Amino acid sequence: MSIRTIPPSPRGNKKMKPKLEIACFNLESALIAQQGGADRIELCDDFSCGGITPNYGTFETARKLIIVDLFVMIRPRGGNFIYSNTEFEEMKKNILHFKKMNVNGFVFGILNDDGTVNKNQNKELIELAKPLPCSFHRAFDVSVELTKNLEDVIECGFKTILTSGQTKSALEGIEQLIELMKLSNGRIIIMPGGGVRSSNIALLKAKVPTFYYHSSAIIKDDIADLAEVKLLKEKLS
Repeated sequence: MSIRTIPPSPRGNKKMKPKLEIACFNLESALIAQQGGADRIELCDDFSCGGITPNYGTFETARKLIIVDLFVMIRPRGGNFIYSNTEFEEMKKNILHFKKMNVNGFVFGILNDDGTVNKNQNKELIELAKPLPCSFHRAFDVSVELTKNLEDVIECGFKTILTSGQTKSALEGIEQLIELMKLSNGRIIIMPGGGVRSSNIALLKAKVPTFYYHSSAIIKDDIADLAEVKLLKEKLS
C-alpha cells in the first residue's frame, strides 16, 4: 500500500518547528525527558496500564523541577474509558486541584458505552480546565468511528488528539493519521503516538507533518531513555 504525503495544514505555519512530547510514568523519566530536550511532558503513573493520574506529591515535586510545559493525565484507573459517577467526580476534583498546582494542561478522554465520545462529560471537564488546553488521549483509538469521533472531539473543545490512527502503532496507522490531518484541516492538532521511536519519527514527520509528536522514549522497564529522547528531538529538528 502506498503512503500519501500531505502538506501542512493551510491554517498552520508552514515553517513550523515540530515539537516533542514525552509521556513520563515517574519523576525520574520527567527529569530525563527535560534533560534530553523534550518540549512538553505528559506526567502520569502506572506504565502497565498505559497511564493513570499521578499522585499530588509526585506532581508537586515535578512542578518544582520541570521548567518545560507539564501536562497531567486525568484518568482514575486503567481499563476502559467509561466512568462511573464517582470516578467522574474524582476527575473533576483532580482537575481543580492540579490547576492550583500550576499545571500547563490536561490529558483525558471519556467514551460512552457504545464507543462514541461522551460529549457532555468531556465538555464539563474542559470547562473546569479553562483556560488551560486539553488533549484527548488514546481513548480515541478504541472509539468506534474515526470521522464522527474526530468531529465530536473538536466540538468538545480539545486542542489536541493523541492517536495512533486507531491501530496498534502510529507507523501502522499512518494512512489514518494522514486522513485525520486532512479531515481536521487545522482545527485541532493531530499528535501521532504509539510506538513512536527515533527509528521511525523521521518518516512520521515526513508523512504526517504536524506540531507535536508523542513518545515514551522507553527502551526497557518504565524509565525514559536519555539517548532516545535526544535522538527523537534531533530527528525532529
